[in-house]
Amino acid sequence: MMTRLTVNGRNYNVEVTGQGIPLVLLHGFTGDTTIWDDLRPHFEQSHHVIAIDILGHGQSDKPDDVSAYQMENAACDILKLIEVLSVGKVHLLGYSMGGRLALYLATQFPERFHSLILESASPGLATPAERAERRNRDNALADKIEANGIEWFVDFWERLPLWSSQKNYLILKQREQRLRNSPVGLANSLRGMGTGVQPNLWDDVHNLMMPVQLIVGERDEKYVHINREMFNRILDVELNIISNVGHNVHLENLAMFVETVKDFLKQ
Repeated sequence: MMTRLTVNGRNYNVEVTGQGIPLVLLHGFTGDTTIWDDLRPHFEQSHHVIAIDILGHGQSDKPDDVSAYQMENAACDILKLIEVLSVGKVHLLGYSMGGRLALYLATQFPERFHSLILESASPGLATPAERAERRNRDNALADKIEANGIEWFVDFWERLPLWSSQKNYLILKQREQRLRNSPVGLANSLRGMGTGVQPNLWDDVHNLMMPVQLIVGERDEKYVHINREMFNRILDVELNIISNVGHNVHLENLAMFVETVKDFLKQ
């Protein structure tokens, strides 16, 4: 069931299905709730599944004010959405950008979550120099998205080495959804919630007391390294490196992703 909710003056698209303990899903950059369409049926018998279009994506608002996209404000919106839905404490699963947002939520508001599942996520960049360099790159890309349009950007995005493990049909499967994005929404998402501007959460992961599951693709070497380092810093954590896949584990091997998450949630 699609629900339109307004929180903090912003309109969000939320897809709510299933019954049981709530499980909130946060998609990655350029995604929307539909990236979970193949996954949701596997959880709807045991969980109240809540998929949210993050600000700037899907059918949620795409405001011109960059500050609305900042991690702190985006997190407040997510918390308010959960509150409006009256579902209480939830399990939280985030992919890539959605994983960074989920990690921020779990470190800052741990009392709101039963557990945290991160797919191909990161606590951000550790040094000011790294953040400044990434911020400059993201801002330049944001300007190009607005100047050249969504089709130019999707062509550019699909050629990134990050997706080199995906077969052509998987790229095409996502293309139609990516093309539905708004240049303003994606550009401002980069400016407000890109890795270069998000808070550095490396020191915060030590304080996570809830059960945490880290999922990463074996062929995504950069994120394997990041997740191994996170694994060494979190108290109650399991690390799952999925063979023969890259950054988008749930797309490249849905069956293994579902089995891995289900096993974790049963605990």
